[in-house]
Amino acid sequence: MEYKSQNNNWPQYFNRNYFLILRPLAHKVQINKIVIHPTHYSNMQISKNQVVIGTVAISISAIMWGFDGVVLTPRLGNLDVAWVVFVLHAFPFLLMNIFMYKQYKNLSTFVKQDYIMFFLVALFGGAIGTIAIVKALFLVDFHQLSVVVLLQKLQPIFAIILAAILLKEKIKKHFIIWASLAVVSSYFLAFGFSIPNISTDSRTMKAALYALLAAFSFGSSTVFSKKILLNHDFITATFFRYGFTTILLLIFVFATGSFYEFRLTTNSNWIYFVIIGLTTGSGAIMIYYYGLRRVKAIVATISELLFPISAILFDYVFNGNVLRPVQMVSAVIMVFAIIKLSL
Repeated sequence: MEYKSQNNNWPQYFNRNYFLILRPLAHKVQINKIVIHPTHYSNMQISKNQVVIGTVAISISAIMWGFDGVVLTPRLGNLDVAWVVFVLHAFPFLLMNIFMYKQYKNLSTFVKQDYIMFFLVALFGGAIGTIAIVKALFLVDFHQLSVVVLLQKLQPIFAIILAAILLKEKIKKHFIIWASLAVVSSYFLAFGFSIPNISTDSRTMKAALYALLAAFSFGSSTVFSKKILLNHDFITATFFRYGFTTILLLIFVFATGSFYEFRLTTNSNWIYFVIIGLTTGSGAIMIYYYGLRRVKAIVATISELLFPISAILFDYVFNGNVLRPVQMVSAVIMVFAIIKLSL
């Protein structure tokens, strides 16, 4: 088969995904030559507007998660972490089955790689990552967030490495500059000019390890989710992410005895479960997947740094903790760097 363009300088920028679409089509109808015009290709490229929309969507989901971490999830601190994470996935998934039951038809189109990717997203992003970060916050009683916030800054490193390996995303010079600025700014946002003090207290050290595990898990999940969204829309991705995670966590809570926390769950706990499940839980992840289809995984990961920014801002609004001048300046610089990453 021959692929031909009227512009000799154009084919080197051709997206290989276009060939994946055209090649099986040409095979079926026995086309010997396909002439593709540069204008057709330009229409297939994701526009800058789409990239901006995707970045904004991911940023909104990150802000919702920041609100959840400061205002909502702390109200569930009387319960076992595994039980909390299980309910936060099971409840939204049960509701999804009412409105999205037709998604099960997509199982007939799944290939082995789809099952593997959904399992990895559920394992790292849904189960391990969420349990780890909630456990870390519970250990420090939602007050000493320095260790958790610091180690979450390692998340972009994991995602960038995995995106380059698994998605073949090229790390360009301008990206390294703005990504580095965003990461450095996030450090000063969290700690100012101070050096974080990690004590030898066992609870603090456990929180540090859990936060590090969460950073790796969420960074990995971002990349695996990106691979899923190459073949599935954000609704399908959200539905099966929650489905696979619910199954994994159901097995885990029964195996560890956490299921008996059901008897300790108060009416107030159930109200917060419903609020989180419908808004900062499934709602946020659906918005996140909507945006993730429009940007590269490494851009998405940097955009997610709005989580700690929003958490600090909500901490001021609801708890009266005031940002220092260096934190305010760092927040502005970080947002600017995130915007530049999408251009």
